[in-house]
Amino acid sequence: MPPVPRGGARADLLRMARWRVWEPPVWLLAFAAPWLLPSQALMVNQIAIVALFAVSLDLILGYAGIVSLGHAAFFGFGAYAAALFAKLVMPEPVLGLLLAMVLSALLGALCSFTILRGTDLTRLIVTLGVALILLELANKLDWLTGGADGLQGVVLGPVLGHFAFDLSGRTAASYSLSVLLLLFLVLRRLVHSPLGATLQAIRDNRLRAMAIGIPVRSRLVVIYTVAAGAAGAAGALLAQTTGFASLDVLAFDRSANVLLMLAIGGIGWLYGGIVGAIVFELLQNSLSSITPQYWMFWIGLILVLLVRVGRERLLRPWTWWKRSGA
Repeated sequence: MPPVPRGGARADLLRMARWRVWEPPVWLLAFAAPWLLPSQALMVNQIAIVALFAVSLDLILGYAGIVSLGHAAFFGFGAYAAALFAKLVMPEPVLGLLLAMVLSALLGALCSFTILRGTDLTRLIVTLGVALILLELANKLDWLTGGADGLQGVVLGPVLGHFAFDLSGRTAASYSLSVLLLLFLVLRRLVHSPLGATLQAIRDNRLRAMAIGIPVRSRLVVIYTVAAGAAGAAGALLAQTTGFASLDVLAFDRSANVLLMLAIGGIGWLYGGIVGAIVFELLQNSLSSITPQYWMFWIGLILVLLVRVGRERLLRPWTWWKRSGA
């Protein structure tokens, strides 16, 4: 038998993390959208933010098998951190974004120890409980967070000192898309690394992963911390581009909506979060304008069709993205 070339697995992982031919045009089109369609710049900004939030959840759900109903805890924590930094310290958006990411990651590292034991049901309850605790704290600490009225008066300076936020939302959309792209590339490199490979082994069979010597606890802590930091970045982008942070950023429906996005786009591939965010936001925007009271009914019907018919059949034009290793 010929010898197995050294570094073969690592080379495969590096190849999976490379850009595909279709990716640069897609991202260029996304960055051009706020300028080609200025009336939709705010929608593009919203999609970029929730897409980053969905990608952060896919890190723990799709790659580590950790089910969460309280991922909004990190999203909301990042939103309040960025808003308070801009209001009380300095209006520099990039520094506020970095601070929100670091603080959210620290919160994720602290909370990660609560999901290391127990069943999926236990993790659902624990993650939901963390989000509800933060929601109640934000409500009670009204002298700091504004309580039910929200944190108002958040004024941001120009991005990097040159790009001021405008009313049309084009700067905000470009800013959010830039952060999404940068973090997407970092996270894709992470999941297509030896760490990512061990995470998928843990997801498939935790006991077997422990038996072959994979440090399961430390791997789960790392990915949960990274996912929390990415979710905090999404929350910070929302607070910075809207100039407002309210209890809504910590609400249960935000965690539920991001799960719906992954159900639509698919888990276990990072583009699933982006595709799901695009479909969900466009559906919500169009259906709520047609039937403001019943738009959730139609979203639910679409989810039922996804389950009954199958995502592969309904979303066949996009399935080759997943097969390409993105």
